[in-house]
Amino acid sequence: MRIGLVVNPFAGLGGAVGLKGTDGPDTVAEALRRGAEAKAGPRARLALSRLADRVPGATIMLAPGELGADWARDLDLNAKILAGVPQSGTARDTKEAVRAMGALDVIVFAGGDGTARDVASVAGGAALLGIPCGVKMHSGVFAVATQSAGAMMADLITSPERTDWMDDAEIMDIDEEALRRGILAPRLYGYARVPTSRTLMQAAKGGPRQDAASALSSAAREVVAGMAEDTLYIIGPGTSAGAVMTAAGHSATPLGVDAMLNRQLVAWDADDATLQDLASGRDVRVVLGVTGQQGFLLGRGNQQIGPALIAKAGRDGLIILATESKLAALAHPRLLVDTGDPVLDAKLSGFVRVATGANREMMMRIASG
Repeated sequence: MRIGLVVNPFAGLGGAVGLKGTDGPDTVAEALRRGAEAKAGPRARLALSRLADRVPGATIMLAPGELGADWARDLDLNAKILAGVPQSGTARDTKEAVRAMGALDVIVFAGGDGTARDVASVAGGAALLGIPCGVKMHSGVFAVATQSAGAMMADLITSPERTDWMDDAEIMDIDEEALRRGILAPRLYGYARVPTSRTLMQAAKGGPRQDAASALSSAAREVVAGMAEDTLYIIGPGTSAGAVMTAAGHSATPLGVDAMLNRQLVAWDADDATLQDLASGRDVRVVLGVTGQQGFLLGRGNQQIGPALIAKAGRDGLIILATESKLAALAHPRLLVDTGDPVLDAKLSGFVRVATGANREMMMRIASG
């Protein structure tokens, strides 16, 4: 099984600082100005570490420098490092690296939906496997978590004959400029071949859109009525979580993160740093919806709620709202978290209550990759 890996070092920079993506050099520069920290490289190393642990000496082709080789340093891998690949700090780097890899069975990439588009455009007949590092990640080519990507690579190398494949995984992306204006404009860019696994690979975001307002408004009012004093309530993006803002008499950021204290709005479209300042010395609760079809609670489009805040809230501090029909339509009957911290993900695993309507709840299991 011939496998190559390329890293988009800028993927996901915009998440924690509230930019809702990092497409284009101007957005990258703004993310860095706001203090964003690179995530893609360290996540690629975590995935490669899992591969090295499972299959010591595994052969893998790597793009040079921060595009790949830097993140495999000192790992027990047989790394074949490409030479002569330009590093201009643009999407061109990803495409040129993939072209230079030649004929491969699987191209692994660390990035988001934009990186998936770039890789797919030059991948030829190779299959794709995404290490989730972006902000949105609606495409159906990603592992459910970083360590899951490493496990998938190990399975491909050790038992390729037991791997199932899908040839029509969707490559989706969203217009980031429209997203920052609160307009969700997804677009299908094509299809890719991917390895499949019930536990390691995510579904494409989708499923029928539901009118959640009537089903969840009563549940949202119950959440607001039960809010504790001097506790910071962080409200995640999406219609379901936003119903709590509406019930409290506020307008939610359509696809951003807001915060309430004593039922008053204290932050609108906030980033991680702002939320951490507000949470200092206070208890924290996090109100979340569920991504359609995929089942993600954390790590897809809500990276403004960083690991420190999530750890402070804990699993008991998660308030989850979703319609029964959305839960029934999930690709797999569990909820997923991908905070970037595997230890925290494991601590969040277990059963939680999901508010589905007035005095109605469903028990669901949180799983990590």
